[in-house]
Amino acid sequence: MKQRVSLRTLALSSVLILITGCSKPEAQQATEAPAEVGVIVAQATPTSVATELPGRLEPYREAEVRARVAGIVTARLYEEGQDVTRGAALFQIDPAPLQAAYDSEAANLARAQANLSAAADKLRRYADLVSDRAISERDHAESVAQERQARAEVALARANLQSAKLKLDYARVTSPIDGRARRALVTEGALVGEGQATPLTVVQQIDPIYVNFAQPAAEVMQLQKQIRAGALEGVAPDQVRVRLLLPDGSEYGRGGTLSFADLAVDPGTDNVTMRALFENPGRDLLPGMYVRVRLEQAINRDTYLVPRNALLRNAEGAHVLAAGADGELKKIAVTAERLQGPNWIVTQGLAGGERIVVENAAHMAAGQKIKPVERAAPSAQAPAAGNPEAGVQARTSAPGQKG
Repeated sequence: MKQRVSLRTLALSSVLILITGCSKPEAQQATEAPAEVGVIVAQATPTSVATELPGRLEPYREAEVRARVAGIVTARLYEEGQDVTRGAALFQIDPAPLQAAYDSEAANLARAQANLSAAADKLRRYADLVSDRAISERDHAESVAQERQARAEVALARANLQSAKLKLDYARVTSPIDGRARRALVTEGALVGEGQATPLTVVQQIDPIYVNFAQPAAEVMQLQKQIRAGALEGVAPDQVRVRLLLPDGSEYGRGGTLSFADLAVDPGTDNVTMRALFENPGRDLLPGMYVRVRLEQAINRDTYLVPRNALLRNAEGAHVLAAGADGELKKIAVTAERLQGPNWIVTQGLAGGERIVVENAAHMAAGQKIKPVERAAPSAQAPAAGNPEAGVQARTSAPGQKG
């Protein structure tokens, strides 16, 4: 009886083993099926080649307001730090002595005009008398000279009166330009203009505003060589785009234009001096502020945009995972030094057409097989020459850098 039970148990065990052996390959095949993974096809995208340089803001125009006549300051007529218009009164200098000088010159003019009238009458009388031979030619000549002298004295008195009027007007000191008036350099009661034109304040126009910066000459030469070799596409000087990075790291909301680039290299710094112009309607940019300038001087049409999560880094450097024709992943080393929005700008390593993993790339490895599912490539507007919009490659230069 026991032998029959053992045989039955053995038979059941054999059946279970056969069933298990048949099911295991099917389950293993199910788990090893390649997973669907999103990829993008690498496409060349033009990007701007930019250099970041230190710069300093400077007023568009700056006028030092000075006293043009001597006198005592009686009043400050503006609020320090306020915007003023051209011709707005800023200071009042005591006008009393200047008014007295003006009145004196007015009296001198009246006297000279009276003398001229008398000399003119005498000349008319002598002209009639000399024709009748009632007076000598010498007396007539003297009357002519006296009339001319009187006329000259009138002209001199009129000029002196005009000069006195100008000095009287200068007692009211006005702004020579539109701009922002800074703090007063003198107070009421100060004697100004005695022997020299005393500075009273400074007016600065800061909308628009300049930023001055310098680029190493070696960097300029290298860029020109790359353009001549065809590696980069040049941009006309009047179409160079300029961006401003503020001290807090944020980017100023308005783009600027390159207004000046020196034709010579400063022998002391080996730099080329440049200047850009920015609109400043909100007065957010202030003179003297240190900033960084991003100068977009060329276009690289052989770059690729790769999403942030698709670019991986390890001790060997940056790389991406790309799916081959059979779905097997391979690692491709790339060079990517700058972000443009949500994407890295890849300058080396890709040739175009690679299917780059953009989903869960950090959890995959080379040699793994996937089922690629194509996703939309990063959108970017291809920049035309002088109007690069797709991306920016930046190179940073330190202050005073020499080639």
